[in-house]
Amino acid sequence: MDWLTLLALSSAPGACIILYIYLKDKYEREPVGLLVKSFAFGIVAVIVTFLISFPLDMLVPTDEEDLTQQAVHAFLLVALVEEFSKFIFVRGVLYHDAHFNEPFDGIVYSVLVSMGFATLENILYVSQGGLTTALLRMFTAVPAHGTFAVLMGYYIGRAKFEEGRGYLSLFGLLSATLFHGAYDYFWFISFVPGIWLGAIASLVVGIWLARKAIRIHQEASPFRKTGDPDQQPAETKDPDSGSQGLS
Repeated sequence: MDWLTLLALSSAPGACIILYIYLKDKYEREPVGLLVKSFAFGIVAVIVTFLISFPLDMLVPTDEEDLTQQAVHAFLLVALVEEFSKFIFVRGVLYHDAHFNEPFDGIVYSVLVSMGFATLENILYVSQGGLTTALLRMFTAVPAHGTFAVLMGYYIGRAKFEEGRGYLSLFGLLSATLFHGAYDYFWFISFVPGIWLGAIASLVVGIWLARKAIRIHQEASPFRKTGDPDQQPAETKDPDSGSQGLS
C-alpha cells in the first residue's frame, strides 16, 4: 500500500475526533488558529515524551513477562510520562490564554493537544506496521488518547472556573494517567489468555465517562442561552462542594 494512503489512514481518526469535539463546542467555539497551535503542541509533546522516556527506560528494567514490572511500565513509564507531556502544554500554556473562557475549553484544548500527539504517534506506528496496524489503532489507540484527553480536560476546565479548586488540574492528570495506564497494562500482559478484554473494557468505561464529561461542561457553559432547545436538566451537584462530578 502506498505511503499516501497509509498517511491518510493514520491521520483520519484524529481528524474525526477533532471534528467531533469542535462540533460539541456549540456555544463559543475557539479560534481555528489556536486549535492548530494546540495540535502543534501535541506534536512537540511527542518529543518531550521521548526526552523523558529515554533515560527512564535505561534506568528502569522491564521484563515483558513480569506482571509487576509491566504495571510500572504501563502506569509510570508510558501513561504518566505521555499524559504529563500533554498536560504541561494544556495547563502551562493554553490554560492562560484569554480564549480559555469556559469549562468546555479545557476539553477542547486537551483533545487538540492529545490528537497532535496521537496522530504523530499513529503515523510512526503505521509506517512500521502497515494497513493492519492502521485499522487496529483507528478503533483502539487513537480513540483511547481522545478519551484520556476529555477526562483530563474536564478537570482542568473545572480547576480554572471553580474558585479555590486549582488542584483539580492535577486530578485531571491523575485520571488520564490511570485510564491510560489500565488500557496499556492489559495490552502489555496480553500473553495472559483473554486479559486483553480488560483494555477494551477500560476504553468503554472511559468513553462513557468522557461523554458524560462533555455533557456536563456543555450544560455549564456561560454562553448557553436560556431556552436553548437542546437544554437538558443539569447533572446533580455534589451537596458538599456545589460542583458537578462524573460519578
